[in-house]
Amino acid sequence: MRVGIGHDTHRLEEGRPLLLGGVRVDYPRGLAGHSDADVVLHAVTDALLGAAGLGDIGDAYPDTDPKWHGADSALFLSETVARLNRAGWRVVNLDVIIFAQEPKLGPVKQAIRENLARLLDMATDTVNVKAKTGEYVGHIGRAEAIACQTVVLIDRT
Repeated sequence: MRVGIGHDTHRLEEGRPLLLGGVRVDYPRGLAGHSDADVVLHAVTDALLGAAGLGDIGDAYPDTDPKWHGADSALFLSETVARLNRAGWRVVNLDVIIFAQEPKLGPVKQAIRENLARLLDMATDTVNVKAKTGEYVGHIGRAEAIACQTVVLIDRT
């Protein structure tokens, strides 16, 4: 068994859709980034790569490569899961914390959880999603950015 930790932060900006865990969230600002900037999928991908000793998301999907411009981050996750499966690993469970002052994520946590379980081909009860505010402190608290931290457990098949 191995454990991986993932983290990602993107700033909020006008004119972009807000995607969290592959779920579109109704909010007037979205996350800025080279791809679709989905901090949840980026953090999960990073955790999986780390657990398997395969580097990080920047190694696998560099933002300097125009091929990934505007990319759906679900592609990063699905390719990474396939890579782990080929190497003999399976995902056991996933724990996610999304840090956002705005929007309130309570109404979408279950949809994010279900979508992550679907993308990882796991039972929903093996995925957990939590949301925390920044208590009006720092870039999260000022609603300038959204961040995500994840922990994943993988095991040999």
